[in-house]
Amino acid sequence: MNKIDIQSVKQRFGIIGNSLLLEREIEKAISIAPVDLTVLIIGESGVGKEAFPQIIHQNSFRKHGPYIAVNCGAIPEGTIDSELFGHEKGSFTGALAERKGYFEVADKGTIFLDEVGELPIATQARLLRVLEYGEFIKVGSSKVQKTDVRIVAATNMDLIKAIRKGKFREDLYYRLNTVPVFIPPLRERKEDIILLFKKFSIDFAEKYRMPPIHLSEEAKQVLCDYRWPGNIRELKNITERMSIIEQEREISREVVKTYLVNPDIGLPALLEPDSDKPFYKSEREIMYRILFDMRKDINDLKKLVPEWNKNNSSGQEMPHISYSSRPVSTNIPEKVIEEEPVQYADEYAEEEWKSPEESTAKSLEEVEKEMIKKALDRNGGKRRSAASDLKISERTLYRKIKEYGLE
Repeated sequence: MNKIDIQSVKQRFGIIGNSLLLEREIEKAISIAPVDLTVLIIGESGVGKEAFPQIIHQNSFRKHGPYIAVNCGAIPEGTIDSELFGHEKGSFTGALAERKGYFEVADKGTIFLDEVGELPIATQARLLRVLEYGEFIKVGSSKVQKTDVRIVAATNMDLIKAIRKGKFREDLYYRLNTVPVFIPPLRERKEDIILLFKKFSIDFAEKYRMPPIHLSEEAKQVLCDYRWPGNIRELKNITERMSIIEQEREISREVVKTYLVNPDIGLPALLEPDSDKPFYKSEREIMYRILFDMRKDINDLKKLVPEWNKNNSSGQEMPHISYSSRPVSTNIPEKVIEEEPVQYADEYAEEEWKSPEESTAKSLEEVEKEMIKKALDRNGGKRRSAASDLKISERTLYRKIKEYGLE
């Protein structure tokens, strides 16, 4: 495929960028589209994976058939089988009528399974049957139904690690991974960062009816040096905030840094290392994480107290329990721990041991609730981004939101 063809595809599907890594994957998606193979799209959160299934569908012989996109992480575990495969009337409480699932509706078309790594193991087995035999059974039925569907799946999860932990089926991985498409993160597409910024600034200028913002040369360099852990989604969010907040339309290096450096802890995001460890936004959040890590230890120690009293016949006093100045099990940057959080940790540890058992549990639950609320506020109510921020699955976040009445 020549350069002109790739450019026309990018324009049609709203893809911005001239990175060779990106264009190679676009070319791969176009070349495999006419061949009816299963495709696995792999990339970090926020890189724009959702455009590639549409490229594949629109360039295949199924383009006149239905195209259905399903976010597997956003569907509760109890209803996901019904959503995907349908159910019979009366098959469970609330099943007042027969329902067609996505695999039945998408017959002769394409189904895009986003966040496929979030599927429960039982649902993974049903999906494997569709891939191997083109058949499924509705919930509450014994009748086997056929479907002719092309599956394109996407994930930001390391599925090999998930397999080792027993959270993803190895046989399903190899069936999905017939043809992998790797979407590069924004930090590997440095030549596209300024192009994307310009596009977003023009879009927001039109949306909010104001002149577009533009960057000084030094500000451009700062953006290009940033790691962009949230990728294109993060860049878009920052551009929108700048467009609304800044009075001056020319953005300087110093202004850009205020959006990239966290003012609460003074740690420049520019220097954030490659790591799977969580990155905390403020000292208060560090304190919350310490409390979370303490929660299990507190409960275990409380269980030991009556056992110690039972076995102690010498009248010896209970040994003093103290917390070290640096928590062992937390993934907190060295610099932050040395500066100040010790007084927070010790202060709250004392409160926990002075309070009765009920109030201890309650205070920790309140901390968890507040942390979830802050994550939702920080991400504009977007649950997927908040779940990623909290390092939990979207399904777990949905359950917690319901549990704490945050809906």
